[in-house]
Amino acid sequence: MVSSDLPQRIEKRAQPSPLILTTASVAASERLEWLRETIRREYADVAITPPPDGDLFNEMTILPWTDFRLSNIRSRPIGIERLPREASYVSQDAYFAVVPLAGDYHLEQCGREAQLQPGDIALYDATRLHKVHCPTSFAKLIVSIPRALLRARMAGVEHCTAIRIPGDQGLGAVASNYLRCATLNHATMNADEFSALAGPFLDLLTLALVSVRPQEFTLSYSRALALQRVKDFIESRLADPQLDTATIAAAVRFSPRYINGLFRDEDTSLMRYVWGRRLERCRRDLLDPFSIGHSISEIALGWGFSDLAHFSRAFRRRFGSSPRELRGDCQARRARV
Repeated sequence: MVSSDLPQRIEKRAQPSPLILTTASVAASERLEWLRETIRREYADVAITPPPDGDLFNEMTILPWTDFRLSNIRSRPIGIERLPREASYVSQDAYFAVVPLAGDYHLEQCGREAQLQPGDIALYDATRLHKVHCPTSFAKLIVSIPRALLRARMAGVEHCTAIRIPGDQGLGAVASNYLRCATLNHATMNADEFSALAGPFLDLLTLALVSVRPQEFTLSYSRALALQRVKDFIESRLADPQLDTATIAAAVRFSPRYINGLFRDEDTSLMRYVWGRRLERCRRDLLDPFSIGHSISEIALGWGFSDLAHFSRAFRRRFGSSPRELRGDCQARRARV
């Protein structure tokens, strides 16, 4: 019998080694294409403008961070432009929160432009057209946040892209300093301790974004609170295979019709949302090197799936590969690093 609290089975895990990707690992003549392909795979499909002297250098240190990914990037001057194509991977349906650490950083999206100084914060949508121009060598932190997760925290987030949040005062300074401190000290923490820092950062980022959200944006505050109440309950019971519409409605004291109306605003339904969150949790565990000793079926059952054939089909539809293929690709990539 598989315990329903299977995803919490590992305690005090050692901090996994970061994934380091650098142009220094390939020949100079291959660096531009290597970097374009690496960014396409790890972040978004972009066109790259190398520095005028052609001496291209870029190094990405990627850390898994609960539902996020935290990247510490160093680079020579570069230009990046998002291509008008669909995201290469479903997992790239995300927002990026960027904090420059050094150099000049210019961001454009949706007709807005943000000139960022070290310590500032800005948000952009990885799936929509955007431009990044860095005329000097620079360093930055990027946190990749799933779209659904950020939208669940903050309605109107799409109106907050490419807006500078000053990093020297107020909420921007608190959020920026928190992220920089977490990154600086990640190697001194085990995986559980480091993962525990992700939630507070999302709270701080949300507060900072709300502070710059355009005043003309209107929000049905009561519906937003109701939706968040439902989502919070779902998260608390996500591993329960008995979780269904009736259980959720009884717990939050809303009618099923009203709840589905809330999710209709996000182009989904209640149970599709539940299944989607379970699939995302399964994917996270399949990519986690500390879950390698647990079979795919154990992970699926541990997150509330009772029909393994249905799980496999749904997983492929959502992520473009089967659970077995995803785990195999991940293991192969680690072996090459």
